Amino acid sequence: MTIVSRALPFFSVVLLLLLASCDRSHERIVGKWKVQNDASATVWEFAKNGEVKTGNISGRYTFGDQNRIKIQTPFATFVYELNFTAEDAMVWKDPNGSQMSLKRVP
Repeated sequence: MTIVSRALPFFSVVLLLLLASCDRSHERIVGKWKVQNDASATVWEFAKNGEVKTGNISGRYTFGDQNRIKIQTPFATFVYELNFTAEDAMVWKDPNGSQMSLKRVP
């Protein structure tokens, strides 16, 4: 067995870990967000520690595979496909196809 054939599994794992760390969604989502084109929309606030607040409701959020975000509150659990369209804009797509555009707010 050559050195290359023995090292290949190790380098494959390292490459996978590097690729997994490239997703910055967990950093980009931190802050306050509001549904676009709705002046009365509630602000969603995402913290670094996985907490989320909307209005006076607190919950938790986690990231899954395939750009999914799971938001859990005492009243409901939501799963959306999450795509950042700009540094200050993201889209949540519901499994049924509807979507919501959110914009970062100060």
